[in-house]
Amino acid sequence: MVGHEDSGASKKKSTDSSNDLPTFNAENLQNNTKIIYYSRTFLSIIGGVIAGILGYTGLTGFVFYFLIMAITSLGLAAKAKFSIHSYFDCWNRLLLDGFLGGLLSYVLFWTFAYDIVHIF
Repeated sequence: MVGHEDSGASKKKSTDSSNDLPTFNAENLQNNTKIIYYSRTFLSIIGGVIAGILGYTGLTGFVFYFLIMAITSLGLAAKAKFSIHSYFDCWNRLLLDGFLGGLLSYVLFWTFAYDIVHIF
C-alpha cells in the first residue's frame, strides 16, 4: 500500500543513483577498442620505420617504442577529452590494449627499415 504525504508537498520519485552501475553500449565500446588497436598498430609501424631510419639499436629502440606508446595513450586520452570513463570501462583499456601487438609490428618494421637503410 502506498502512503500519501499529508503536508501537501510535491511528490518525488526517489531513486538511488549512487548504487547504479555505469552502463555501456557494447557496440560503441567495441568500436572504441577497435580504434585503439588501429591507432597503436599504425603508430607502431610508423615508429618502427622511423627508429630503423634513425639507426636505433638495442635498448634505445625499445625505449623509443615505449615513448611512442606513451604519446599514443596521451593522444587518445586527449581525444576523449580526458573523460575516459565516458568511452571505456577502465583506464587499462586505454593504456594497455594493443600494446603487445603493436610491439610485434614495431620490431618487424624497425628491423626492416634498419636493414634497408643501414645494411643494403
